[in-house]
Amino acid sequence: MNWGLSEKFKTEFIDHTPISRPIIETTNIPDPNWLAGFITGESNFGVYIQKSNTKIGHQVRLKFIISQHERDIKLMNLLKQYLECGEIYKKGSEKKVVELVITKITDITNIIIPLFTNNSLHGMKQLDFLDFCKIAKLMGEGKHLPLEGFDLILSIKANMNKSRLI
Repeated sequence: MNWGLSEKFKTEFIDHTPISRPIIETTNIPDPNWLAGFITGESNFGVYIQKSNTKIGHQVRLKFIISQHERDIKLMNLLKQYLECGEIYKKGSEKKVVELVITKITDITNIIIPLFTNNSLHGMKQLDFLDFCKIAKLMGEGKHLPLEGFDLILSIKANMNKSRLI
């Protein structure tokens, strides 16, 4: 995601004159393959563990996030409309990032997983998606509730996203 030049960069390269980036007005999501390509670069399949009053003391939550600079809020609204789920939030101290966040398990299992099962992602993002699907399946079967299933989810999570070894 291009968040612009950092203040440190600007002070190190005082002779650098940034140019304004044009705003690209996306008016529609052309097809699911376009979306899969976009998601490959601009999203995160997350697994979050929270303390809770359950038997094992923790709760597993799945979260699918698409992030963009605030100038792309129209695109984010189009994505939300296309997917028919999720909420848009501003993030960061200066609120320059907008995120489309999908946490509802029925939206994840009925919309997100089928969409990207039928329209493959690429590279490491596909591997993260497959792990996300494994965890969603375990949760759907109630296997995240006993300690053994929770430990399995932790081991899958430990190799996702930035922690992925291969």
